[in-house]
Order: sequence, then C-alpha cells, then structure tokens
Amino acid sequence: MAKLINGTKISNDIKNEIKEEVKELERIKGIKPGLGVILVGENPASKVYVSSKQKGCEEVGFLSDAIKMPETATEAEVLKQIEIYNNRKDIHGILVQLPLPSQIDKIKVLEAISPLKDVDGFHPVNIGKLVAQEDGFVPATPAGIIEMLKREGITIKGRNATMVGHSEIVGKPCALLLLNEWATVTVCHIETRDLKMHTLNAEILVVAVGKPYLIKEDMVKDGVVIIDVGINRITTDKASPELLSWRKSDFDVKGATLIGDVDFQKIEPKASAITPVPGGVGPMTIAMLLKNTLKSAKIFAQLK
Repeated sequence: MAKLINGTKISNDIKNEIKEEVKELERIKGIKPGLGVILVGENPASKVYVSSKQKGCEEVGFLSDAIKMPETATEAEVLKQIEIYNNRKDIHGILVQLPLPSQIDKIKVLEAISPLKDVDGFHPVNIGKLVAQEDGFVPATPAGIIEMLKREGITIKGRNATMVGHSEIVGKPCALLLLNEWATVTVCHIETRDLKMHTLNAEILVVAVGKPYLIKEDMVKDGVVIIDVGINRITTDKASPELLSWRKSDFDVKGATLIGDVDFQKIEPKASAITPVPGGVGPMTIAMLLKNTLKSAKIFAQLK
C-alpha cells in the first residue's frame, strides 16, 4: 500500500511556520504582509478560490484586501485597480483570479502586475527567473508539489520524472522545478501519442490534465511516486458502481465527489507514495501562495 501524502497536514505545518514569521516581522519591522485579490465576474469556482485565499490570510495574520468587479468590468478598470495595488505600501502580493471575462486580455492584465508583487508567479519576469534559476516567485501549485516531495523525504535528484500536462500554471513550471532539482524530466500532454510508454518509465509521475481515469493501473510501474493535480467533479449519474461504493458518503450528502486524473483505487497498491484528491495538492496551493506573499513582505522590509 502506498504512503498517502497528506497535503492538508503539510499545508497546515507551513501555515503555522508562516504565522510565527508574521509575528516576528510585525515585532521587528511593524509590517503585516498584505495580499490584494481582484475577482471579476460571478464564476462560482473563482468565488470559492478567493474565499479560501482570504481565509488562509486570516489564519496566518495577513492583511487581506479583495476587490470584486462585475462581469461587465472593462480591461481599463481592472488595470487601474492593479495600478492602485502596485502603489499601495501595505499590499505585498497581488493576484487576479482567473479566468477573466472575454473582453479582458489576460496577458495584458498579468503583465501589469509588478513582478515584485507577482505572488502567483505568472509574470514573464518571474517565469524567466525560474528558467534561469534566479530567485523570483514560483507559481504556487508547482512550488507546493516540490515542497511536498521534499517534506516527505522523497528523492528527486537523478530520478526519472514524467509531467503529464503542459499548462503555464502547473505543467511547464513544474517540469522546470523538477529539472532544477536534477530530475530527468519528460513532458507529456493530452495529445501525446503513446502516453503509456512515457508514464511507465516514471519514478515520479505528476499529472495535471483534468481528465478522470487518464492514468490507469497498467500505465505505471511498481514503486512509483504519484502527484495527482487533477480535480474532476463526478455526479451520481456519471459515477461507476465502484466509485459510488468508494465515495458513498460524498454522493449521499452532496450528490457528487471529487477525483483526480489517476485511477486511485487501482494504482494506490502499486505506488510507493501518492496524493489523494481531495486533500493532496489542493491545500498546498494556498499555503505556497501565502509563503510567496510573506517572501515579498520580507523583501519590502529589506530582510531578504
């Protein structure tokens, strides 16, 4: 049976460490880290994410400032709000919740955020620093994946790592981070012709596609370490009998459950370590976002 990598526990440990550093930062410099969040529109998932980020800020003692703008907001209005946050001394991290409505150019918006406050790590300057192995802000989910592996004592150096998914938010930065840790990295995606050939070679397999049961039992070797980033909501009418039985309490209470991209029940006995969904990578994303915001506040306080 695989060791379950408990992202909830690791993220709580990180938040407790941040909380102590925040107290020290306030005591020495009188500075409280501040996170500014911009939410445009009524996307239900985005609202949940923003609310969990605000809750995380409260838990560690950050200032949290959220601006909610209507679906009809113009690009100019969003850029103006970013400029206000860029100039505010009490805001050390800025994030714009994605996706944005179609009238707003995502690239223009992300590039308007000061690289010094880009705690999401999506600005081209910070992406360039990641490639060049310079100190900058790393996207929170990939940073959380590396942190989990390290805190679980899983060796990365010299191992074959396969990244399935090549998004700017997870896949590409995660592949770079694994390379920077001296793994031998293969990058695949949904259009890869013989995915099984690549995943069978993996000693560390990270999957971030958003397709349930993409990785099946015969696609992984014994002893593999699996990081499942996928989040797929399965309703009762779409669930297999096995899933209905496994997640019975979820279906009874909510009529749906969340699963990853990996066939967890079949693969878990083969793996040496695996992240569950939910409770794996998800909580780490918030923790690393908070860590980036603290890092920014320390830079502004000239402590780093």
